[in-house]
Amino acid sequence: MDKQTVVVLFGGRSSEHSISSATAGGVLGAIDRTRYAVIPVGITREGAFVLEDDDPAKFPLDAAHLPEVVDNGTRVLWPEPGGDRTLRVVRQDGSIDSFGEIDVVLPILHGPHGEDGTIQGYFDTLEVPYAGGGVLDSALCMDKHFMKIALEAAGLTVAPSHTVRRRDWDRDAEAVRVRAAELGLPLFVKPARAGSSVGVSKVEAASELDEALAVAFAEDDKVLIETGVTGREIEVAVLESSSGVRASLPGEIVLTSRGFYDFEGKYLGGDGVDIVCPASVTPAELEAIQQAGIRAFEAVDGRGLARVDMFLTPTGELVVNELNTMPGFTPISMFPKCWVASGLTYGDLITEVIEAGLRR
Repeated sequence: MDKQTVVVLFGGRSSEHSISSATAGGVLGAIDRTRYAVIPVGITREGAFVLEDDDPAKFPLDAAHLPEVVDNGTRVLWPEPGGDRTLRVVRQDGSIDSFGEIDVVLPILHGPHGEDGTIQGYFDTLEVPYAGGGVLDSALCMDKHFMKIALEAAGLTVAPSHTVRRRDWDRDAEAVRVRAAELGLPLFVKPARAGSSVGVSKVEAASELDEALAVAFAEDDKVLIETGVTGREIEVAVLESSSGVRASLPGEIVLTSRGFYDFEGKYLGGDGVDIVCPASVTPAELEAIQQAGIRAFEAVDGRGLARVDMFLTPTGELVVNELNTMPGFTPISMFPKCWVASGLTYGDLITEVIEAGLRR
């Protein structure tokens, strides 16, 4: 059969640029080449769309040297709405090459300008199909403040929190400290619109709050101060398929010596954290976790895929922490691990995500 052409889009302007680039290495190496023709397109840290090398080895997940998209002088010309879907590339010498019509874009982008509805709206405007979340669910889940509102409206339990804007902190820092004290200890301070635990701090004493806010405000001018929840850290992967929305077997983050599941623990193989998949849960807990994951996905009008993170408390309550509409997708990330444990290969998972985009 004729191959469908997939643009694998990665990199981006956010602080998660390198993780997106490392994910590209995994995807380029595992995508079904008998089914898809692949065009790798990178976004530099400055926001330029460039034609990248179709070489998985160029983008390894290497803690000593994280990969990135470097401006090579090419520029991608996306199809215009109302015409065909031909992708063109301007070379360094000004010549223009045609890469034929594309069928779908796979945006494996994290954080602002990639996972927040902006790139999704861009492709909607161009009338180019794409995989993953849409505009609404991406924007909602990128902003933890509004995500919590949507989850609570659907009857799901979330951790108590206060939202603080930089202007509030600058105007009356003591009032912010008082409100934070009402939440008890420990606290988690996190940027409202960032991912991969970038800018997140655990606060175990009131004296640590100011520094934690400074770290978070370096990423975003809106920050959440959230009550720490005691419980097992459970993550479940959700996929939209032709037969409906389904949830994977859950995984568990087991902290041995690390304070929380931070950037290093997630991506760089840092000590002090174990990723267990599938998690050891009872049949009743499994059903509740999977249903909570699907309910959370539907609460934000989810499309394509998401990872739903939650806590399973000692009393058996599930507290939803957050959704990621483009979760970590490297071969060692929880989202693929959950589906591999559920019977899908990494390559099959990529196919499922692409096919969901093609069905739109």
